[in-house]
Amino acid sequence: MSKKEKITEEKVEEVVEETSNETTEDEVELSVEEKLSEEIKALNEKYMRLYAEYDNYRKRTQSEKVAIYSDATSKAVEEILPIADSVTMALSQFEGKEVPPEFSKGIELIANQLKGSFDKLSVTPFGAIGDDFDPNIHNAISKIEDENLGENKIAQVYQTGYKLNDRIIRHAMVVVANCD
Repeated sequence: MSKKEKITEEKVEEVVEETSNETTEDEVELSVEEKLSEEIKALNEKYMRLYAEYDNYRKRTQSEKVAIYSDATSKAVEEILPIADSVTMALSQFEGKEVPPEFSKGIELIANQLKGSFDKLSVTPFGAIGDDFDPNIHNAISKIEDENLGENKIAQVYQTGYKLNDRIIRHAMVVVANCD
């Protein structure tokens, strides 16, 4: 080998080494950037999942609180309903009879207080005479034929039904007119 060939060969080796060193440094820089980018993506994804889990937990506990409140209210109202029935019966006994005004006035005040309490709790009565019969909320005790009422109308109410918002606390016990 000549001297010129040795110099050229050495130069080629130097250039290859420099190029490989530069490539390695670039690759290292690039791989570090890629690793950091992947790590950021992974942490971001982990954060988003944690946020979604927390949001689901918050919504679930909120709906459970509402359900617990609704259950407790309906249980309490269910225990008070016999008192409301007794007050209603007492008022109906006063109709057409000579009763001291203090008695009827006192029972009316109690009935109004019960009605006010039910209104505050969003408890509404249902099942009045003339309403359409709905087997989902009414309990039909018997049926009669009555020309004054239409088909599947409530003719008589034995026990008023109550509901808390859309939840039935007690079904109405009724007599249905003109049904099959």
